[in-house]
Amino acid sequence: MKIGFDNQKYLDMQSEHIRERISKFDGKLYLEFGGKLFDDYHASRVLPGFEPDSKLKMLLKMKDEAEIVIAIGADAIEQNKKRGDLGITYDLEVLRLIDSFTSVGLYVGSVVITKYANQPAADAFRAKLDALNIKSYLHYPIEGYPSNISLIVSDEGYGKNDYIETSRPLVVITAPGPGSGKMATCLSQLYHEHKKGVKAGYAKFETFPIWNLPLNHPVNIAYEAATADLSDVNMIDPYHMEAYGVTTVNYNRDVEIFPVLNAMFTQILGESPYKSPTDMGVNMAGNCIIDDSVCAEASHQEIVRRYYQGLCELKKGTGTKEAVYKLELLMKQSNLSADNRPVVKAALDREESTGHAAVAIELPDGQIISGKTSDLMGPSAAALINSLKALAGMDHSLHLVNKEALEPIQAIKTNYLGSQNPRLHTDEILIALSVSAATNENSKKALEQLYKLRNCEVHSSVMLASVDEKVFKKLGMHLTCEPKYETNKKYHN
Repeated sequence: MKIGFDNQKYLDMQSEHIRERISKFDGKLYLEFGGKLFDDYHASRVLPGFEPDSKLKMLLKMKDEAEIVIAIGADAIEQNKKRGDLGITYDLEVLRLIDSFTSVGLYVGSVVITKYANQPAADAFRAKLDALNIKSYLHYPIEGYPSNISLIVSDEGYGKNDYIETSRPLVVITAPGPGSGKMATCLSQLYHEHKKGVKAGYAKFETFPIWNLPLNHPVNIAYEAATADLSDVNMIDPYHMEAYGVTTVNYNRDVEIFPVLNAMFTQILGESPYKSPTDMGVNMAGNCIIDDSVCAEASHQEIVRRYYQGLCELKKGTGTKEAVYKLELLMKQSNLSADNRPVVKAALDREESTGHAAVAIELPDGQIISGKTSDLMGPSAAALINSLKALAGMDHSLHLVNKEALEPIQAIKTNYLGSQNPRLHTDEILIALSVSAATNENSKKALEQLYKLRNCEVHSSVMLASVDEKVFKKLGMHLTCEPKYETNKKYHN
């Protein structure tokens, strides 16, 4: 993989910049942490060289100065809201985050339940936190939020919220997902700190859009593609332009809310420390791009992938036409099409020539390997095995797993586990290959090539079963699918 981003420079520069921001206040900074702290695969795809856990590593450089507060909306608990990528509810994600943070040495101080209005599910979750010896606090809905500033910044607004006890100079406010009340939690704490005579500060850490890249830079357009379902729009920060005469990029929600935030800062602190939404940010990612062309090409690929994802979500009934329309617009704006993704044509050509669903994989050297549906394997499993052979320099006709070893697996699937599809999925063929590797040197050699598949591109001529999607994701491969099912059945999994 060509590298376009200096990850070590990012870790050093980002932690130092946050320390500088802390020093501008009374040694207390509330940092609203947007996006994913763990597993930021979007950033790693559009900024090759950015490691998915970079933000976590950055915090670890400051672990003695930082504590984490996790915000979760009571409404999300009540509605059993789920993270789309993990498929678990927000309340379970809070517990997962606590385990993840503490396992690497970061201190989680507490959980704050926002928008609390006596929801029974929120009460039950708080009782669970109490049983686990996790401190929790309650923040309440405020009528007219966020426009009724006189009420919000008063003892009947933020003043009614619990004051979250913290002990370290950097307080990172994170959440299981959007709409959890991170910003309101930060501002509520500023109000309480000010009443206690502490001049605490607020800053926002949002990786995208990257403020010091052009508005139409592919990295920033890729962010719009990633948030097409949220209707986020990148825009020039008018407040920054007015204050400094410098063009910077922000996104519509931060620009729209800034006058309200500015008024709140003024009412809480006496004067606002910021002249623009850009001023509030602390993101240094744009300064760590070392090869703009590499990041631009990676972002173009991401835009095309997001387009296919939107089409498949619409087909499944989980997406919207509006999101697809926006993705089509971003594709045209970037002069992109399916032709920019070579694996698409390869998969479709293989399907046309065989009459069966096919999968194509682009290897690190640009070679494209495909696999088709057969009696023994699905197209994903076939493409995976064929790619491992190619990476190991083996003849395509070589059998790495004997047919006699595969047939008993098929029998168990269909005769005992209730599956109507006897063909092996990717997880099953990898297990069979692992078993064969104990006695077959060729199988062992092929298995040793697995790590080379990370960051490889994959396209399927049909939407895949969830098990195949998950295996490709775990292998670090970038999958897209045509928005159609392999069969005309009504139920698909």
